[in-house]
Amino acid sequence: MKEIRIGLLGCGTVGRGVAKILTESAALIASRVGARLTLARVADVSPDAAAGLSLPEGVFVNDARKVATEPDIDIVLEMIGGEGLARELILAAIAAGKHVVTANKALLAAHGNALFAAAAEKGVDLAYEASVGGCMPIIKTIRESLAGNRIMSMTGILNGTCNYILSRITDEGIDFQTALSQAQAAGFAEADPTLDVDGFDTAHKLAILSALAYGMRINLRDIYIEGISAITPMDIAFSRQFGYKIKLLAIGKWGRDAVEARVHPTMVPFSNPLSNVKANLNAITVTGDAVGDITLYGYGAGQMPTASAVVSDVVDIARNLLTGAAGRVPLMSYQPSAIRSMPIKPMDEIATHYYFRFAALDRPGVLSRISGILGEYGISIKSVHQKGRGAEDAVPIVMLTHLATEANVRKALSEIARLDVVGDRPMVIRIEDENGEEAESGY
Repeated sequence: MKEIRIGLLGCGTVGRGVAKILTESAALIASRVGARLTLARVADVSPDAAAGLSLPEGVFVNDARKVATEPDIDIVLEMIGGEGLARELILAAIAAGKHVVTANKALLAAHGNALFAAAAEKGVDLAYEASVGGCMPIIKTIRESLAGNRIMSMTGILNGTCNYILSRITDEGIDFQTALSQAQAAGFAEADPTLDVDGFDTAHKLAILSALAYGMRINLRDIYIEGISAITPMDIAFSRQFGYKIKLLAIGKWGRDAVEARVHPTMVPFSNPLSNVKANLNAITVTGDAVGDITLYGYGAGQMPTASAVVSDVVDIARNLLTGAAGRVPLMSYQPSAIRSMPIKPMDEIATHYYFRFAALDRPGVLSRISGILGEYGISIKSVHQKGRGAEDAVPIVMLTHLATEANVRKALSEIARLDVVGDRPMVIRIEDENGEEAESGY
């Protein structure tokens, strides 16, 4: 049986998971591939990184650069993370004619265009299933299963940390900071959670998916990004009363001249499967012109789910090596000559539905003043709810709108915020509803 030799760079959480699968399931994988996949080298700067993996003598080394270019290594797995050393090692491996697998979404979002170009020029595969959605095969689904479809839209929960936090706020009525602390204690959030809770991690993944779906160069810079730290138990309670749950969504939509690509908290109707995705799970719904909606659901992070996705890429490349079919599937879904620099629609031009919450004094004429300003900017109100009538302090006024443009919403809210009867900053949450109208409020 032919042997395919693998070099693993980085033996952290995911790297250890990859090593476990490749060693403990070696016979199973060989029976499916028709070749023996040998973990020939494991490189990490920490001498204790491979403890408990029972690697043969000489497999574990501390020089990742050497492994990346070692002549008898066929596939290099980059599990180091970050954008500096990881980029250098991938480029070195490509230059040496190695096929590469990575789970590094931040690197691909920032430097993927150059890395894919280098791989295509050298005639090697650069696989990255684990970079988006963990064990959900979203990359393969778009590149292969939906190759005959125009992707009309993608709507996904792509960060388990944020989904865990929002689920805790929803289920327990606790505030954001308490839910974040629980997520950190459970190991679902980093000590510095900024990348997750501010939406950047989700944006990295959306940048990659947009390129795959729409035949465009990866463009992280122009994606609108808004995190979840401002979401309160009050907003979640109101959203439930109106028939929605709040999720941090990655939203991509096809347009002939420009695509939508945005990340922000979103009210999702109960009828949408994404509303029922709890804890640290991920899910994404892709809409194709031929297939309609397809929803994938699973763990978007974690040692073994992510490692499983990495190994799936290794298996694909191994099969390509056996048949001499490297490059059979375009790295970015489209042939390089078909990929173009497609603009992302500015957020001000987005039209959607909105939830507003104002802290307003309970005085005659306040509601009409707010409604009047909204009307001046062409924003039509679908429903209104006021809580705490007769209170001396400011009370919440909640509104749901019909379709409105972001630019008009921002202008109207800025003017409303300057009213002497409105305190605090108005809260705004966008609404995505598959039928184009909001769920009925029940009021």
